[in-house]
Order: sequence, then C-alpha cells, then structure tokens
Amino acid sequence: MDSGFDTPGAGITVQRALELPGLRSGLPEVLAGAERLHRTVRWVHAGEVPNIASLLKGGELLLTTGYGLGTRPAEQRAFVRTLAERGIAALVVELGPRFTRLPAALVDTARTTGLPLVQLHREVPFVAVTEEIHTEIVNGHYTLLQRAEEVHRRCTEALLGGGGVPQVLGILAGFSGNPVFLETPGGQLLYAAGEGPEGADPLQVWEGLRAQHQDDPPAGSALVDVPGGGPGTGSVRARLVLLPVRAPLTPVHRMAAERAAGILAVVLMQARQEEELAARGRGDFLTDLAEGRITAEDAPAQARVLGFKPGRSPLLPVVMRLGDALAPGGGWAVLARAVAEELASVGVPVLLGVRPVEGRVPLLLGLRSESERSAVADRVAVALRAGVERAGMQRPGARPPVVVVGVAGGWAAASAGLRHAAETATAAQGLADRPWYDARRLDIDLLLWRLRDQPDLAAFVERAIGPLRDHDARSRPPLLPTLETYLAHAGRKAETARELHLNRQTLYNRLARIGELLGTDLDDPQTVLALSLALRARRHVS
Repeated sequence: MDSGFDTPGAGITVQRALELPGLRSGLPEVLAGAERLHRTVRWVHAGEVPNIASLLKGGELLLTTGYGLGTRPAEQRAFVRTLAERGIAALVVELGPRFTRLPAALVDTARTTGLPLVQLHREVPFVAVTEEIHTEIVNGHYTLLQRAEEVHRRCTEALLGGGGVPQVLGILAGFSGNPVFLETPGGQLLYAAGEGPEGADPLQVWEGLRAQHQDDPPAGSALVDVPGGGPGTGSVRARLVLLPVRAPLTPVHRMAAERAAGILAVVLMQARQEEELAARGRGDFLTDLAEGRITAEDAPAQARVLGFKPGRSPLLPVVMRLGDALAPGGGWAVLARAVAEELASVGVPVLLGVRPVEGRVPLLLGLRSESERSAVADRVAVALRAGVERAGMQRPGARPPVVVVGVAGGWAAASAGLRHAAETATAAQGLADRPWYDARRLDIDLLLWRLRDQPDLAAFVERAIGPLRDHDARSRPPLLPTLETYLAHAGRKAETARELHLNRQTLYNRLARIGELLGTDLDDPQTVLALSLALRARRHVS
C-alpha cells in the first residue's frame, strides 16, 4: 500500500546515541543488555551520587565515572537494581581514576536485570555528549511534529475538497500502515478504513479482535478520544482506534491520530447538527400534519421531498414519548439515526422525526396491508426502544418510553391518527409497561387526562378512593394495589389471589376491608365502574 508518507520509527535509541561522535570517541563497549539497545532515550543525565535513581523518571541515559556506585559488591548490585527498576534506558560508565574495569557484581547484575551497561575506554566531555544527544532528541521530536502536521494538512485538504470521515480515516490508515476504526464510546463500530494482514477487510479485523479482546484492544494499539459537546465539557463523542496488525505503531502515529481526532470532532459536530436539523424538520412536518396545518392533498408531495414514498400503501401513525426517561444533554440526532437504523430491518417505508421540546418521536410507516399492523407495530416498538438505548437517552432508573400505535389509513386518517397518538402517549404515562399501546384502547385514559385540571375530577377521585388512600398512608398492608388487581381481573378472585401471591381467605379479608372503608359493595357494577375510573384518574390529579 502506497501511503504517500515516510513512516519509520522516530526518536533516538541507545544504539543511535552510541553511534554519535561524542560517545563514539570514548570507544564504547557494551557489557550487558546488548539485545535492548533499541530502547528509546528520553533524556540524558550525568551524576555521581549513590541515590541518583531517585532523581530519575525513566528513559534516561545515565552518564557517570562510577564514584556513586559504591565500593562493596552489595552496594554496586543495589545501585544497578534501583536503576533498572526506575526504567532508565542505559547506564554508561567512563573508566578512569575510579575504575579501570567494571566490577563483576556490577556487570552480572546488569545482565540479570536486562539493563544496557556500557563502559567508555576513553574520557569524553559529558557536557558535549549531553548537548549532542539532546539536540538529536529535540530534532527527532520536531520531525515527529512535522510528520503529524502533514497528516493534519492532508486531512484538512480532504475536508475542504468535500470529503468526510471515511477520507480522514483513509489518510490516517495510509500513514500508519494499519487499519483504523471509529467507534462509539460504547464500542460500536461507526467507520473503518485501511487493510488488515494480507489485505483482509478491516471489518473482519475489527470483529475478530473484538471477539478476542472485548473491551481491551491488543497491546500496542492507539486509542484516542474524539471530543464532543463543546469545549471544556469533557464529553467524548467517539473513539479513534489504531490497531498494530500489519506494523508496530510509533509515537508519531499517535500524534497524527490526536490531530485527526480534532478534525473528526468538527466533522461529527457538523454532521450531527445537520442530522438533527433534518430530523427536526421531519418532526415539524409530522406535527404540522397532525395539527391540520398541512392538508391531506398537499402532504404526499411534501413527504416525497423528505424521502418518504409509501405510494398507495396504508399509513400507520406511531408516536414514542420519552417523558421522564429522557436523559439530559440532548442527543436527538444520535437518537434519530439509531432508531432509523433499527427500523431499516422492519422493511417498510418510514418517515421519522423528532420533537425535542415535547420529548416525542413521531413516525409514519407505509404498510403493505392493514392486516400487518400488529406485526409491524411489534417490530417498530422493539426498534424504537433499542434506538433509545443505543443513543444513551434513557435516564438511569426511569420508566421505559411509551410507544402508541394509531389506526392505519390514508393521509387524512394519518393526520388525525398522529394527533390522537401524541395525546394518548402523554396520557399513557404511568400505566403498566407494555411494548406498545393501541391508541384505540386508551380513549378513557385520554379523556381523563384532558380533564386533569378540572376540580370536579379531583373531587371525584377523593370521594371514590380517598378513604383507601388515607388508609394506605398510615397502615399496612396497602389496599389500593389489591383493589387495582381485583378490578384488572374483572372481579375474578382466584386470578387476583394468584397474581398477588395471597391465599383466598387473606384476599377475602382484604376485599371485605376495602368494602368497609369505602362503604360500598364491590359486586355492584356501578361501583366497579366508578372505582375503575377513579383509579385511572388518580394518575392525572394531585
């Protein structure tokens, strides 16, 4: 693969430092750690104190004449061990007044710990050596920055030329010689670029490594967060992953990835803004249709502009309401995309919009026939909830979103159906959770919700079940759940006892107590109707 970049490993190694004129003039001899001369030298330090390891951070090349090494073998072994533990790159000892040859304890310990140990047979000016190596290191860093900046320049040019995320990832993959992936913070793949070993598809590489390593990519990978949510928020929009499956990754590759992450943040932010505007536009159209601001005659043409072409198919109105399930921070563009991707498997035309102010997602679906309404509703409800979960918009511990399905019909019916479903979705808040609700079966709840601000409704609830609410506030066991279950099973005592896990006599005692507190007969149809309405209405009154 011709990347257009020169990408050898950058930085100065111990081997390179020994080849520079300063140390080369000292006739260096490697006594230990020859196999580790590829170690990177981060800095050079010269010193003669016994506890010099405490002054180092790791990665240094230490120059010394040996006065701090100690005179006893135990001191010399301890000196080398502490340097190895600190992670220095190499120890270079100049022979002279202190040592004419390095002690065996020193050499043996260096070999045991794997620390590169070098002796200089000629005196060298440590200042000149330090300056020479530091210049090489600084020049190496500058070269890294230049090469990373070249990636940034090419990515910017690609964007100005009309490219997007795939082009940016392609440039980065070419530079690193490895496949590159863009994931969600949760680890779901968004984009892939480059090639795996022997030209393998990057998706195969990603799936294989995900299966093998799950949340922890293999050693040597580069992971860079793509920021989101604006400066200073600390939020992460995506994650850039470079995998070393074809060649090792070097520091310059991470630098380039960090610069590319900044560009990707801008691209994703712009794409999300455009995506959210489009989703809001579709939501505005569906709301205008529901409110009668768009006629049934004009709606098909406007829908075609938005990409919805159901033909003469029956239209199924659906509304999802998040309510208290809505997590703070927005994310409506992510939600719209996630839901649309989930709905793609349903196999019918879909027009999906968002209404962030109301916490609502209205949809229209084109059915092949009205007979498939129930089957499509099942699949749509699953897709909607899965999209909410993928978008991270579900508040922890909140009730699941409410999905209401209207009646299938033409454009005129779709207008009334969307309006009815939207109101019903609000009225259904607090009901027992179901995958989806049929709007036709919630008309009583909708009527009670519309009367929620009427004092007469609150008074009715108080007259009907007030004594039970007072009892439950101060006594145990509570009786309202028993009454609700009893009425839900149409007065069938065996089923009620089974659901409440009560024996029959306990249930009979509770029902008798309820009748006593309310002063009424639970077998009277009028009483049952009033109590059922009061229990439904209490969700809507304070």
